[in-house]
Amino acid sequence: MSSHSAQEDELTGDRGPTDPDMHESLPKRLQGYLLGLALAAGLTVASFWAAQTPLIYGPSIPMALVALAIAQIGVHLVFFLHITTGPDNTNNTMALAFGILIVFLVVVGSIWIMFHLGENLMPHMSHSEMKM
Repeated sequence: MSSHSAQEDELTGDRGPTDPDMHESLPKRLQGYLLGLALAAGLTVASFWAAQTPLIYGPSIPMALVALAIAQIGVHLVFFLHITTGPDNTNNTMALAFGILIVFLVVVGSIWIMFHLGENLMPHMSHSEMKM
């Protein structure tokens, strides 16, 4: 275990909005979860709105959706997965970083394979050979 105390959390501010506290009541903890739910639902609605509205310049819609997705990831990490900067969360943060690395490698590797698959699948044929 660590020598980290709840009093140090209060001083450093390394507690998340929904981190359990021995002195905190159930309605107070539930309030943090409901706030996270409201933020996540609001960001989801904002994403659908951004994709459908003519108020946003067309080519910038994907960037708006990426920004809203990153904000939603942050809401989920803080409110539901309790990822904070506290010293007790080092293992959780490392596991999260490792998971992100694996997903990145799988996605980039798959895209790389699919991109080169068309070149290496069939021998190069000219159009005259294909018509026969």
